[in-house]
Amino acid sequence: MPLRKLLSLIVITLTCAVTGANAQPPCPGVSEFATGLNGPVKLILSQQRNLLVTETGDGINAGRISIVDRNGARRTLLDGLPSAVNAVGERSGPTGLLMRGRTLYVAIGEGDTTLQGPIPGVTQIANPSPSSPIFNSVLAIHFSAHVEKTTDGFTLNPETDYAALDSGARLRLDNGRGDKLTVELVVDFPDFVPNPLPFLPNFPNVRNSNPFALELIGNQLYVVDAGLNAVVAVDLSSGDFETLTTFPPIPNPLPFGPLVVEAVPTSIREHDGQFLVTLFRGFPFPPGAAEVQSVDPDTGSRETFITGLTSAIDVLPVKDKGGDTDFLTLEFSANLLVEPPELGRLQFFETPAGPPNVIADCLITPTSMARDPKTGTLFVTELAFGRIVTVDTSQ
Repeated sequence: MPLRKLLSLIVITLTCAVTGANAQPPCPGVSEFATGLNGPVKLILSQQRNLLVTETGDGINAGRISIVDRNGARRTLLDGLPSAVNAVGERSGPTGLLMRGRTLYVAIGEGDTTLQGPIPGVTQIANPSPSSPIFNSVLAIHFSAHVEKTTDGFTLNPETDYAALDSGARLRLDNGRGDKLTVELVVDFPDFVPNPLPFLPNFPNVRNSNPFALELIGNQLYVVDAGLNAVVAVDLSSGDFETLTTFPPIPNPLPFGPLVVEAVPTSIREHDGQFLVTLFRGFPFPPGAAEVQSVDPDTGSRETFITGLTSAIDVLPVKDKGGDTDFLTLEFSANLLVEPPELGRLQFFETPAGPPNVIADCLITPTSMARDPKTGTLFVTELAFGRIVTVDTSQ
């Protein structure tokens, strides 16, 4: 079974298990901070110390970016972003985001650019009529601090704005209440690459792209592609791009499933001149096989950094009071092979070699984390319940 389809089933299973008990399970040190999100994927902290969150939405081209203030109140920044149901029945839309100055860079995922082929989970074909021409892209959104503080939101018009962005136009949006915002296309990646199968030599099989996380050094934007198992470098001035590195599959250590396990990179963070990239690992999700790798941004060379994880979804370097760097790792589930799957886990590593300290093992489908350096508060998005929680990391 493919990764994305199984994750959809996991979300459903965990949601049913928790709500079936008529209450969310006890979770020491974890508190609800904000609700009302629709498929939260990634979050960051802005210069104004608001949280900015990408959401896949629940319909065609219903992706959204929300602003969540320090009191947990949600407002819309930009609605109507590309989103759709992908080849395995999962919602896909806005994913990774980062901010430099007053420019917010947002990755748009695969959407419905491919369709399931005759062998579910093995074959894919190109969709001749995807719901948006700008899936698998990165947008730059420019807005003032005043807009961030006060806006009631902007909305893209899929009928006209997507084509305009695809043609290179810079959109200037006005919500009629004095707020202004601009959007432009930074890069538009190919939706897929040929992926011929030896046992179906005449079948036009493809492998989809899926931009999922972003990092920025100088004038180079680095994009994690969870579909092609790669980190791609993009020149912000020209939009030219090239693959920095790819993550090969590993042998499947379990007695069932495919012969190899896909890497599936899910996050990227700059640390000490290197990138830290989490590898989720695909089906059959061997416990302990996920990891964090370090990647040299100049050469693309890779090294193992943190091992022994399961379904790694994010990593965060944190400076301690002595100036040393500790590491937080976030896992979507501590074990995806049991029924029901185990809940998500946040761990603390004083050094990459460990041993880890489990901070919370009761997170419900966590997908991303952000830390307020002024207060030390750690925020985590939970996909299943459309919310943000805070986690006490002082223990």
